[in-house]
Formats: sequence, C-alpha cells, structure tokens
Amino acid sequence: MNSVLFKNILRFIVLIFVQVFLLKNMVFYNLNVPFLYILFILLLPFETPTWLLFILSFLLGITIDLFNDTLGLHAAACTVLALIRVFFINITVQKDNYDSEPEPTLGIMGFRWFFFYTVILTLIHHFFVFNLEVFRFSEIGNTLGRVFISSGLTIVLIFVTELVFYKKKQRS
Repeated sequence: MNSVLFKNILRFIVLIFVQVFLLKNMVFYNLNVPFLYILFILLLPFETPTWLLFILSFLLGITIDLFNDTLGLHAAACTVLALIRVFFINITVQKDNYDSEPEPTLGIMGFRWFFFYTVILTLIHHFFVFNLEVFRFSEIGNTLGRVFISSGLTIVLIFVTELVFYKKKQRS
C-alpha cells in the first residue's frame, strides 16, 4: 500500500475519533466548538484530483454528521471548504512546485503561507457550519461570535497538531 494513502487513511480515522469522542464534548456555553477534523481536508496532497477531494470532503462531513446527528450540515460545509481550498491553492501555489512540495503542511509551506491558508479556510468552514445550523439573519451577531471563537480554538488546535508532527522541509 502506498505510504501517502496509508497516512491519509490513518489521518482520516484518527481525526474522526478525536472529533467524535473528545472534541464533541468540549463545548462551553454553546459558543466554541473545535472542529479539528477539517485538518484532514487541509492536509490532503496538492495532486489530489478535484473530484476525489470533493468526495473525500463529503465523506468526512457526512461521517461527522452521522455521529453528531446533524443531517448534512458538516457535509455541506466540508464540500464548500474543498471548493475554497481548490481556489486558494490555485491562486497561491505555483503548479510547477507540486513535485517538490507534495502537501500543504506547516513544515513544507512555511508558517506565513500555512497561517493564512488555515485561517481563511477555517473561518469559511465555520461560517458555513454555524449559518446553516441557525439559518436566521436575526441571530447574525451570535453566529459571528461563535464563528470567531470556534475558529480561534480550531486554529490553535491545528497549529498544536502541526507542531507536534512538524518536519522541516528537506532540501535536495
């Protein structure tokens, strides 16, 4: 089995278990909900075909929906996240660097690029999750508060996870 495929399958399973059995219970006053599972979509290799990215994102989201009883909420948000990821990578990463930089990790892409990548995609994902959940303009203030608080916590968890598994870029 290919090592990249094995690593991503393991990442998929571990992130779902962490989300469902640990982070699902870390909600304080219904304001912050850390969604670390989006790290799977963020760290998929650059050369992942777009159709496969959308299928994997939908499967990840629907799996989280099954455990959270949310009927497609996370599946829709993960699919939007995959779309924004494609646009962001097409705009910020040169196509000829795909071979030398296979994954968008902190160690490979550097802090600055990874920070903006994580912040923008996390904010968009959380915005869609919480707006689809509430689906009322009268709750926009509360919803935006939840988006920013949850995004902040998720971004911190993503960076802690990346620092734990940090590998410096290999020069050849």
